[in-house]
Amino acid sequence: MSDRRSFRWATTSTRLLAGTLVAIGFVVAVVTAVSVPWPTLAREPVAIAAAPAPSASVLVCTGGLLALGRELDDVGRVVTAAPQTVISGVEQGDPEPATAPLIPPTADGTAPATTVVAEPADGAHTDVAASGSSTVVADDLRGFAASACRPPLMESWLIGGSATTGAADIVLLANPGAVPATVELTVFGASGAQVPAGGTDLVVAPATQIVVPLAGLQLGEESPVIRVTATGAPIQAALQASITRTLVPGGVDQVSAIAVPDVVQIVPGVTVTQNPGADAAPGAATVVRILSPGADATATVTASAVGTAQPAAAPTTVPLAAGIPTEVELGGLAAGQYTIVVDADTPVLAAVWQATGFGEGSDFAWYTAAPSVEAPSLLATPPGPTPVLTVANPTAEALTVAVGAVDGSFATEVAVGPGESASVRLVARSVFRLDAGAAPIHAGLSLTGDGALAGFPVWPSDAAAQRITVYP
Repeated sequence: MSDRRSFRWATTSTRLLAGTLVAIGFVVAVVTAVSVPWPTLAREPVAIAAAPAPSASVLVCTGGLLALGRELDDVGRVVTAAPQTVISGVEQGDPEPATAPLIPPTADGTAPATTVVAEPADGAHTDVAASGSSTVVADDLRGFAASACRPPLMESWLIGGSATTGAADIVLLANPGAVPATVELTVFGASGAQVPAGGTDLVVAPATQIVVPLAGLQLGEESPVIRVTATGAPIQAALQASITRTLVPGGVDQVSAIAVPDVVQIVPGVTVTQNPGADAAPGAATVVRILSPGADATATVTASAVGTAQPAAAPTTVPLAAGIPTEVELGGLAAGQYTIVVDADTPVLAAVWQATGFGEGSDFAWYTAAPSVEAPSLLATPPGPTPVLTVANPTAEALTVAVGAVDGSFATEVAVGPGESASVRLVARSVFRLDAGAAPIHAGLSLTGDGALAGFPVWPSDAAAQRITVYP
């Protein structure tokens, strides 16, 4: 082997050795880089906590009782049957709310729906409560109706009423805003959910209330539930229900909307006025209407007398078909006050129909489910029979609920055991503060008198706007 060849071999071997060493070093470096944590740089984003400026609190009162078909030459003409007297108020020291009438659907322009507006004070939200009542005695309409004034919503549900013979029920849609609202009414009945021709593209002008006869939406439907969907502006929806039996008026009521379905619906303060068998007229005096709008479900209905957690009768299990309302008769309830709970495995809506009887001079009421109240809230008691506040405690702990008039004239504490409900008598034409601390409660107001029956749930006060975090 020559020196030149030996040199070439040595050079090649050196290159191979060097390349091998470099490759080994690279592998070691990669493995080390993967297995050994690298230093990191963490930078917290800039966050600014801001509280939105509080807006005005807006409630809409349903207005007086209305009548259709009183004039033979114009059966579609809407007239006022009885005005509504409204009571409103705020916490002591807050500026008094302002009221304004909406453009009514009646031909005579009387007894309009009204707005109750409480402006913020000193940069803070102002809570306000309002309610109203009406009494009518006429050949085609008789009874007592009371309802709470409610904020307008983009979607709400009306559960109650009927479109069968003898019923003259109407849907009331009010727009307290400054821009028009377009409303769609979806009727859930025996055939499922339908959007009838008379329930689509309903335009409600600003500061206006319109009426839609329920029979014009789904004639003959016995147990309707209506979803009210608004675009452009929120709508306050309500239902006026009335019945005439063999030319004898059998009662009237104004039914407030339910905001959202829930797996547990609690209806406190249902008043049974007669013991079983006291009225010889046929028909059930206590009926629970339930709808599962989204899916098939099973619900359990339990009625418990106020002051005890024990059911007054064996709970009733009810199968629910999606989109089809179901009614359950609760017979055998003795006279008294009850809290009725509907517990389902999917979100449902529920309301209870109760009647004082079926003869002349009788009345009825629709008690809708009460939402959870988890903060101090106001309620207004309208004119009429002595109002009774019923508070239901769904928790496993005993609660003490403070109830006091905002003017300081009345104050008491109500002890409510676990799973029980308790009641306290209030005075009419007043505003009260309900405070259970942070505990969730459900409350309803009932008014019962001679030939008069009404009730409505207590809604939580519009809490002040929460602080939000902004990331610039």
